[in-house]
Amino acid sequence: MSIVVLGTVALDTVKTPFGHKRKMLGGSAVHFSMSARLFTDVNLVAIVGADFPPRYINFLKQKGIVLTSLIRGGGKTFHWQGEYKGDLNTALTLNTELGVLSGFKPMIAHEQRKIKNIFLANVDPDIQRHLLNHMHSPHLVGLDSMNYWINHKRRSLLRLLKEVNIYVANDQEARSLSGEHNLIKAAKFLRSHGPEMILIKKGEHGVLLYSDKFTPPLHAGEGFIFSIPAYPTDKVIDPTGAGDTFAGGFMGYLSKAGKISAPALRKAIAYGTIAASFNVEGFGVERTAHLGLVDLKKRLKKFRKAVLF
Repeated sequence: MSIVVLGTVALDTVKTPFGHKRKMLGGSAVHFSMSARLFTDVNLVAIVGADFPPRYINFLKQKGIVLTSLIRGGGKTFHWQGEYKGDLNTALTLNTELGVLSGFKPMIAHEQRKIKNIFLANVDPDIQRHLLNHMHSPHLVGLDSMNYWINHKRRSLLRLLKEVNIYVANDQEARSLSGEHNLIKAAKFLRSHGPEMILIKKGEHGVLLYSDKFTPPLHAGEGFIFSIPAYPTDKVIDPTGAGDTFAGGFMGYLSKAGKISAPALRKAIAYGTIAASFNVEGFGVERTAHLGLVDLKKRLKKFRKAVLF
């Protein structure tokens, strides 16, 4: 089955101890698409400016991404500039230029409105709701956000939670939105606001899924809990987009599976984890642009040996 992803298509300038890259292809929708495309057809909804390089449009088309609902505005493309130091776990934002994103209202083609799988990647929650309101009876809706929207549009974000099936957040965001330091308590709080499944990304420490929809629970009254570590790699070059790449692998696999069950969720999380491990091994989409499903399966086989006990 196909999937619709709403998010940013950006020009990223990133500096890490391993180099400095200027105006690379990036953005939440792009990183999501690089892994989701391995499992299903990806329909991208976003906006770029007049300065967006045609070679990047051609690249996305060559990767099979459907760009029917990609708008080209008259201003500048969204540009993020950041730097990673030390353990590369946290990005220092040096500059953000919203450009055409500041007035963006997503427009989706009529035939795409019937697609049942939707991922609302990181943008303003009002923009996310605008798209969701134009979709016809979606089956599976995933939502991502960030601390900026948690701090500035908390009420709008909490309202949106009631309309989605899966909420994806990193550990810092989950704590900030819930007010709970313990991640299980944070997940339960977020679950109480609507989403059937809460997925908390913990960076190099892996991922945690919480849901009370599936049985058997880990403990009586605890709901379904699943957690795995990150794939062990010593080649971390640029973490930008790793969370979006994870979400693409996760949602892409679920779209292909066509059902939501505990086993399907476990496998989706594993694929997302593996996809993210490739993402961090290069700048931007250097590594994920050349990925095939065979590459994911090969690394997944190694990962299973590493976590088996």
